[in-house]
Amino acid sequence: MTSRRALAIGGVVAAACVLAWLLFVGLPRWYGAPATGRAADAPATAPTPPGRKIKARLYYVSADGTRLTTVERDVAYGEGTVQQGREIITAQIAPTAEPLVSAVPPGTALRALFISDRGTAYVDLTGAAASAHAGGALNELLTVYTIVNALTSNLPAVTAVQILVDGKEVDTLAGHVDLRRPLAKDLGWVQ
Repeated sequence: MTSRRALAIGGVVAAACVLAWLLFVGLPRWYGAPATGRAADAPATAPTPPGRKIKARLYYVSADGTRLTTVERDVAYGEGTVQQGREIITAQIAPTAEPLVSAVPPGTALRALFISDRGTAYVDLTGAAASAHAGGALNELLTVYTIVNALTSNLPAVTAVQILVDGKEVDTLAGHVDLRRPLAKDLGWVQ
């Protein structure tokens, strides 16, 4: 083996170690996600200055129950992309008044949110997202794309969303939608 090839292999191994540390230790520390899957001690959102708002597109179940519909709403302003993402998801999963119907199960709360350098948002929801889910493939698709589209439509820096539950990767929320990888925006579910 030539010394040039050995140096290249060593460089790749070193880069992989740095990347692994960054993904599993550094980013969760910097953005507030629990590194070991334990519940975060701090609240998922920090208080924002009263009155400062932005317009955001949020997603709710359409009148016929088969698609999502968008509603433009005032959302608290968040300083920076991560904090703004937290504000958007907090508004999206908040209880709604009629005639709006949320696709997100009641009792679901945001535990943490962080965004990678590649534009993948990691949204950590409480266990109610899975345990209180009504079930069914269509309901699960609407729940997932409510979260995915809320972030990808409102934050240009976010290109995909990985949904976590209680700090852990999950295969699915209710047995139908594969959540083992980040999902990109899909407006095909929006009327």
